[in-house]
Amino acid sequence: MTPRRVFRALAVAEAITWVCLLAGMFVKYVVDASEVGVQVAGPVHGTVFIAYCLATVVVGVDQRWTSGRLVLGLVSAVPPLMTVWFDRHVEARGGLDDTWHSRPDSPNGSQRAVAWLIGHRRQALAGFVVAVAALTGLALLVGPPVG
Repeated sequence: MTPRRVFRALAVAEAITWVCLLAGMFVKYVVDASEVGVQVAGPVHGTVFIAYCLATVVVGVDQRWTSGRLVLGLVSAVPPLMTVWFDRHVEARGGLDDTWHSRPDSPNGSQRAVAWLIGHRRQALAGFVVAVAALTGLALLVGPPVG
């Protein structure tokens, strides 16, 4: 998988789950019909949100985004559909390639860590799944973002 494909897939998935959660909230709060949409879409969206944020950090480090661009990528997960806008925005400015740039001899530790992930895809994928699950579990313990 290329950085562009990884990032785009999660950006689109994050936006889709946002729409599903908003639809569930509409049914729950406006139509006053059912909580099922929120009960299903909420955890799914939360999980994809966390996956998007982790992937944003990895891709941002690899693609050598500025700190501002990386923060913008993370913040874009908060408003609905902004991850798709950010994906297009960063690609239009040459910040999202089809090749991984991090190498074992990269100048800083974070790029060398990404190079390790790229070189050990199975372990990286397993670690990614474990990290998303752990962070999702932690988020569920803390509770929903709004009381």
